[in-house]
Amino acid sequence: MNKSILIVGVGGQGTLLTSRVLGRLAMDAGYDVKMSEVHGMAQRGGSVVTHVRYAEKVYSPLIEDGGADVILSFEKLEALRWAHYLKPGGVILVNDQEIDPMPVITGAVEYPGDIWESLENRAARIVPVAGLSTAQSLGNIKVMNTVLLGALSRYLEFTQEAWENAIECTVPPHTAKINNDAFRKGREIR
Repeated sequence: MNKSILIVGVGGQGTLLTSRVLGRLAMDAGYDVKMSEVHGMAQRGGSVVTHVRYAEKVYSPLIEDGGADVILSFEKLEALRWAHYLKPGGVILVNDQEIDPMPVITGAVEYPGDIWESLENRAARIVPVAGLSTAQSLGNIKVMNTVLLGALSRYLEFTQEAWENAIECTVPPHTAKINNDAFRKGREIR
């Protein structure tokens, strides 16, 4: 099994914790795991990208253009920005949240209105995920990332028990229950 997963979002959405859970999950299953993070202006709402690759042996942490099996996007515009990394036949899971980047905030440009249509031209399968509203229904918006992990879990070969164990081993102990509740809700998303 050889998988390349690109996790993209905006600073503060929990993308880095998500990549750590995924890395832990794959390592616990006996895979060689390589990860690379780019989070430049993340503290100011900038783009955050994590490459996660696992296989029997991984030689590089970086995913090349057209090489991602799955893109997990925490924000719609970030999905569009990184869609060229998706391989033919790949899946892109897109949180339906919109976060205005600085050029939109300053009025220099408008937030694109045709993101779904643009993504349809690039991805074999697009899965919209109501991550924020699902997390809100659980009473904690900070578990949105775990909702998205639940949605992702339907496209990877690991058992639900393995996912929940990786979550419990990675998140702060006092948040394990709500994170696993969020994960289960995300698994229900089709």
